Amino acid sequence: MTLFLHRFFGALALDAGAFEDIEADRHASAQSALVVALVCTAAGIASMELGVASPASFLSGAIIALGIWLVWVMVVGVIGTIDLAEPETHSSIGELLRTLGFAAAPGVFIVFTIFRSAAPLVIVMVSLWMIAAAVLGMRQALDYRHTSRAVAVCTLAWLVSIGIVAAVMVLLTRKVE
Repeated sequence: MTLFLHRFFGALALDAGAFEDIEADRHASAQSALVVALVCTAAGIASMELGVASPASFLSGAIIALGIWLVWVMVVGVIGTIDLAEPETHSSIGELLRTLGFAAAPGVFIVFTIFRSAAPLVIVMVSLWMIAAAVLGMRQALDYRHTSRAVAVCTLAWLVSIGIVAAVMVLLTRKVE
């Protein structure tokens, strides 16, 4: 448990050493999944505040958060390992999942969107914090020499992911005539 907390708080503190440790430890996958589960739980709690406080609201929020994270991982993986790869870039899906799982750690604070007046600020701050964590994680997982490439990958992936999620939401909420 101590190692998990060290890694979790290291990810929150944007500690590159914590991300290097996570990337290298194949046994950190379960811990990474726990971080994602905590973030999905926080999103579920937050979504209950937006609608009727019910198990369905909680479940919807948690599933949507997981779906968004999975889209993000896929887009970062493609952009980072194919489109913007360096000659030294080599990574496995496990390394990407571990590092991006821990990079999601700031998402636990999304629970503070239950305070409606603070929700927009919380969403912006948590999003930027998660992108910063992902930049560090991707720099480590993809063996980039410069942080600027990881910034480009994460920024581009964020934009593409937002577009994909928005398109899916439009399709799901479109009225059938």
